[in-house]
Amino acid sequence: MMRKTLPGRLGAVALPILIVLVGTPTAVRAQAGENVVGPPVGSAAPSVRLEDLKGDTVQLLDYVKQGQPALIEFWATWCDNCRALQPQMDEIQKRFGDRMSVVAVAVAVAQTPRRVRRHLASHDPGYPYVWDGDGAAVRAYHAPTTSVVVMLDANRHVVYTGVGPDQDLVGEVSKLIGS
Repeated sequence: MMRKTLPGRLGAVALPILIVLVGTPTAVRAQAGENVVGPPVGSAAPSVRLEDLKGDTVQLLDYVKQGQPALIEFWATWCDNCRALQPQMDEIQKRFGDRMSVVAVAVAVAQTPRRVRRHLASHDPGYPYVWDGDGAAVRAYHAPTTSVVVMLDANRHVVYTGVGPDQDLVGEVSKLIGS
């Protein structure tokens, strides 16, 4: 008798994400000592190997300019919460993109790099998207769902983590940059 299982790529990442997707539509912000999602506030940002959308191996922190704060969003084309955050992401890129690195990590659940490229053809926000094909970034950044945002200070230490559509990302970035 054959046992049905999730395909390898999905099995490693999808099940925890699918379980969490049923829950939390509101933003959750982690304070020092509270680790709701993301790496602990105050910790160094994990270095993770991913792919760019051409399939070349890259390091996530290579997209974080030295000496600049950064915003990393765990994202998917099908994610309603990510769509709700997009206007803020666009505003952050427009207002602060010269002083802050913004990176979207496309998770490998129910999408492909090709689908991400098609999405970017109709809406390119001006910041890079990288592909987390094997879930390395999801695991390293404790991002059990999409719309998880991690902000880093200029020394690449975690200063903010949150999840959901109700995050005040523009406000958090303004505080971080001092604008």
